[in-house]
Amino acid sequence: MERSLQMIITRLFLVLLLGPLVLFAGCAVVGPKEELPLKRVTVEDLTALLRQRDAAVSSMKGLFSAKVRGGLIPILSRVEGTVYYRRPNSLRLKGFTPLGGEVFEFVQADEWYRLRLPMEGKVYTGSQTDLKDQGHLARFSQLSAWAIGGLLGANALTREETAKLVLERSRYRLDVYGVARGVGHSSRTLIRRLWFDHRLLVVQEERLGGDGEIEATIHYDDFRPLDEGGPVSSQAFADAETRSLRPFKISLEDGRGQGALQVTFHELHQNQTITAEDLGQTL
Repeated sequence: MERSLQMIITRLFLVLLLGPLVLFAGCAVVGPKEELPLKRVTVEDLTALLRQRDAAVSSMKGLFSAKVRGGLIPILSRVEGTVYYRRPNSLRLKGFTPLGGEVFEFVQADEWYRLRLPMEGKVYTGSQTDLKDQGHLARFSQLSAWAIGGLLGANALTREETAKLVLERSRYRLDVYGVARGVGHSSRTLIRRLWFDHRLLVVQEERLGGDGEIEATIHYDDFRPLDEGGPVSSQAFADAETRSLRPFKISLEDGRGQGALQVTFHELHQNQTITAEDLGQTL
């Protein structure tokens, strides 16, 4: 009797002693999931993919909201906007206060731009290379245009650009080089960096200036499929892998410390007729 009682007490002691260790070992087995392996791709694969995504959108129109911080727009911290785009490089953005007052109108066609600021009673026109010298609202317009470009897939390489592929942790990084022409010579300079995740979606981008400084750091998130010729909803993604996924949330940090903005897109329509009037090109 005493021996049986002693055996029971010994077993209970072992359970109390080893139970937490067994539970801990079980938890260790159910640890964080391993990151999905990267596909084997080449520079040519990624550049071809970027061209396909760019070519898939011939036009776009819709609405967006932008949260602003850092003084890009004095007083305002939120802007509602409309966007019109038509290939190859025609873009019109209009921004409004939450009460409907017009803040800016930005029109782009190739390298030419027009920026109208009703609140200041000013209009700027010229080459896009001069846009960064036109103050905070001009900078906000430029950052917004880059965000729209990320939605459209406008980060494809041109014929003059080359790229180098780097494996960086769990992502691919594509370093894009353009031609910098000087007096009597030309050279290659780094102009963009693109990060791809395991789905081969661009999730981050850096835009660099002529002297190598970072103009803007851009993060792409909330990828959704675009319905051909129709409005976009947040419905469950049927056959999402075979459809065109686009980032509906884009965050930008100004590389010169002037501020940041987060752009959220909604009510988007692609590949529909966009007129010159829609693009503000009839003036």
